[in-house]
Amino acid sequence: MSDKKRLGFALCGSFCTFEKVLAEMEKLSKIYDITPIMSEGAASINSRFGKAEDFIRRITEICKKPPITTVPEAEPIGPKALLDVLLIEPCTGNTLGKLANGITDTAVTMAAKAHLRNGRPLVIAVSTNDALGASAQNIGRLMNAKNVYFVPMGQDSPEKKPASLVAHFEKSESAIESALLGKQIQPLFG
Repeated sequence: MSDKKRLGFALCGSFCTFEKVLAEMEKLSKIYDITPIMSEGAASINSRFGKAEDFIRRITEICKKPPITTVPEAEPIGPKALLDVLLIEPCTGNTLGKLANGITDTAVTMAAKAHLRNGRPLVIAVSTNDALGASAQNIGRLMNAKNVYFVPMGQDSPEKKPASLVAHFEKSESAIESALLGKQIQPLFG
C-alpha cells in the first residue's frame, strides 16, 4: 500500500485547458495517489482540442487507473472515505453553479458532495469565461464555504474576455498542500 496521500483529480469540460491540466496531473502523480474523475461531458465530448477517448487514455496512463465518469461510481467516495483531498481542475462555471447550489447530477459534483461530507478539503481551479459575471456569486458563495479552497486565479484575456478567470494551474500543488493544512493561499491575482 502506498504512503502517498490520496488525491481525487476531477476534470470538467473546459477543454481549452486540458493540455495544461494534464501536465499538472502528471506532476501531481509523482506526489499523490490519484483517482481521476471526469464529468460526463468531459468524458464524452470530442472538441477542437482533442477526442474524449484520447484524453481518457492519457488520464488512465498517468493515474494507472481509468477515470470515474458516472454518479454511481462517484458516490462511494464519501462512505468509503476514499480521498484525502479532491481537486476540481478545470472547474467550469456550470460546475461552480452546481456546487454552490447543492446540485449533484454529474460524477464531479457527486464526488465533491461525497468527499465534503467527510470534512476533507475540496480545491477548485476555476476556468470560466463568466467568472466576473454570472459565476461571480457562485465563486463568492464557495469562497465562504467550509473546507472549500481555490487555486489562485486571474484574468486570462482582460481585453477580449473581460469577465473570464482561469486558475494558475502551476499553483495547484501549493494550493493542495495549504488546503490539507486548512489554509487558503492568496486566491486572486493578476
